Amino acid sequence: MILLWAVVLLGILVFVHEFGHFLFAKLLGVKVLKFSLGFGPRVAGFKKGDTEYLLSALPLGGYVKMLGEEQGEELDPAQKRFAFNFQPVWKRITIVFAGPFFNVLLAFLIFCVLLAVKLPINIPKFSDITPNVGAVMKGSPAEKAGIMPGDLITAINGKPVSTWMELVAVVSSQAGHEISLTVRRGRGTLNFKLVPEAVKEKTMEGQMVTVGRIGIQRAGDAIPFYIITAKSVLAVPYKASVATYRLTVFICQSVKSLITGVFSLSSIGGPITIVQESGKAASLGLFAYLMFMAFISINLAVLNLLPVPILDGGHIFFFAVEAARGKPLSETTQTNLQRFGLFLLVILMAFAVRNDIVRLIGGG
Repeated sequence: MILLWAVVLLGILVFVHEFGHFLFAKLLGVKVLKFSLGFGPRVAGFKKGDTEYLLSALPLGGYVKMLGEEQGEELDPAQKRFAFNFQPVWKRITIVFAGPFFNVLLAFLIFCVLLAVKLPINIPKFSDITPNVGAVMKGSPAEKAGIMPGDLITAINGKPVSTWMELVAVVSSQAGHEISLTVRRGRGTLNFKLVPEAVKEKTMEGQMVTVGRIGIQRAGDAIPFYIITAKSVLAVPYKASVATYRLTVFICQSVKSLITGVFSLSSIGGPITIVQESGKAASLGLFAYLMFMAFISINLAVLNLLPVPILDGGHIFFFAVEAARGKPLSETTQTNLQRFGLFLLVILMAFAVRNDIVRLIGGG
């Protein structure tokens, strides 16, 4: 069942993304030759008009094939007005941008449904979930070690931590044991050794347990979420727009932190993580599953718009350069840049799969 929920989620996200490309290609007069959900061998399909609609064997993706999309494709003069590469730059940018836009639109519609049935939407505040130290208690292990407010804890015992929750989980399990904290202070990096104090605390079930504490408080507000609700049906579209905007900003900040090194690449999840989290969300109910779908959908949109050759953002970059210089980049240049973009994606996917395997082996 877990795999089924993941396939359903990915299938919906891919369909919505590719439908955006497909719909705007049709609206702007570009001939679409194929619309495929999935890659690889054809499983089923039919042809209607100029377009062949396919269900392919590998569900981890999909594609829209348009006339004249490939470099060097030979076309009759009569076909050129229906070919993608012969359209004005603004049309090509619109068609490419429509895919990520439809993923954002899907998240907006999900939020509309949830808000309409009076369910609150909680969007994390980026600055409040990162392991930033807001205060250090007097006489605590953290103060004695030299940790100061404003420090960003990036690793414990050499293992990267990206969120406050990760930090608390690790420290809690190390009561009485020496740990090493890697801290970013300004532009420098420092290392501290300290021993978390053993503290007795009561769990939500009323049991007393021993946990480790080092005497620091999280920076930010008491509630690390934007809690978004709609008091009436008329307020739903506006509040859904706010939720979509907040989540998009949160994901953009997270991607920026990965690129700048604030977050470690070990925090990236791959296909196994998506399968696991889809199953977990589905087991918690429809609300959690839809929230996870909205999160992944906007995540897909943001990543696709990065100016990396082979992604939608890379194509938009090529078109913008063409508009600025009055002619496209040479086929050789575009091909080489796309190969480089593919190389980057393969490396990133390798990291993601490695992280998945490490988490799977470690039970995390």
